[in-house]
Amino acid sequence: MNNFIQLLYIGVGGFCGAISRWLVSKSTSNWLGAFPLGTLLVNTSGSLILGFIMYSVAYGKNISPESRNFIAVGFIGAFTTMSTFSYETVRLLELKDYTLFSINFLSNIILCLAAIVVGRYLAMALFE
Repeated sequence: MNNFIQLLYIGVGGFCGAISRWLVSKSTSNWLGAFPLGTLLVNTSGSLILGFIMYSVAYGKNISPESRNFIAVGFIGAFTTMSTFSYETVRLLELKDYTLFSINFLSNIILCLAAIVVGRYLAMALFE
């Protein structure tokens, strides 16, 4: 596969991931007041999807390079929002909202790591 085609898959995936991130954030923005629920949802679900894709390949599932580039690099790369998470977390500290800071920090870290593990076990169950 030539580089242009790889970039095309990544770019289209990135476009879809960025639009999806915006839709999730917009649709959840008022659910829990100041708590950045949308960022937590995209980071957790993105980690689950990435874990599932990468471990599916590791367990022998034949996922084409085009599909991996589209999903793992493009879509998930644009969909997850570590930089947004970092900003929002520091902003909660600046606002001296230590409770929301702690909940946001711990839930993003713990749930995203757990989602990678769940994605791994899903891939194992389906493809090992």
